[in-house]
Amino acid sequence: MTIYDKIGVNYNSTRKADPVIFEKLFDLLSPSEGMRYLDIGCGTGNYTTIFAERGVNITGVDPSELMLDEARGKRTSVQWINAAAEQMPLKDGIFDGALATFTIHHWNDMDKGLTEVARVLRNDARLVLLTFTPAQERGYWLNHYFPNMMLNSIKRKNTYERMLQSAAACGFSLQRTEKYFVHDGLQDIFCYAGKNNPELYFNQSVRSGISSFALWPNETNEGLKRLREDMESGAFDVIRKQYDNDLGDYIFVVLKLSKHETI
Repeated sequence: MTIYDKIGVNYNSTRKADPVIFEKLFDLLSPSEGMRYLDIGCGTGNYTTIFAERGVNITGVDPSELMLDEARGKRTSVQWINAAAEQMPLKDGIFDGALATFTIHHWNDMDKGLTEVARVLRNDARLVLLTFTPAQERGYWLNHYFPNMMLNSIKRKNTYERMLQSAAACGFSLQRTEKYFVHDGLQDIFCYAGKNNPELYFNQSVRSGISSFALWPNETNEGLKRLREDMESGAFDVIRKQYDNDLGDYIFVVLKLSKHETI
């Protein structure tokens, strides 16, 4: 059972496709008519479905059958495949591009996963990631209230530098990166979506859709208590200011595949 088999229930109530993020993903992937694309770790298919509605021929892959049950109900014309990134039942070189949105940190074996992605992509295909760096996570004010959760989150995830090294070994070259800062009105309530609206974290449904809170629940109550006290006293504004930075909250990454003969 994956973590998203546990948090998948009611996931769609807070994890909706955000229009701003979708438009950026669409721009970076630049899909063309008549070509095939892959959404790796598609979850309940929120972003996959909008790509399909835009006329993109896209396939969704996710290891959580519970999540895919939700996805199938949204768009029956999309091919939904229950599989992990490390082992996809797909033919070699059949996709012209791929997305991996907030998923690469959940892969059990990043090297194997990127090798598998490279296998199913055609030469010169783009892989567009939306992810985060450890430095970005250390810049979240969540560290002040949930230090163990955040420390374990940073430790357990693949580092950004390690990901780039692994991608290069699979034939991917870095084309561009773009910082993403949480914007007002964000509809996809992921971990740091409450950056400018801490009230969000007091909603159990919001926390249930965020893997970090689901994996490290022990200090949640105490952290929320301290957060509420600081919000009421005004101390939170001082603490939040201490975490101001220009690193970006998340990062878009565009990789291009130039296949080695061994792939």
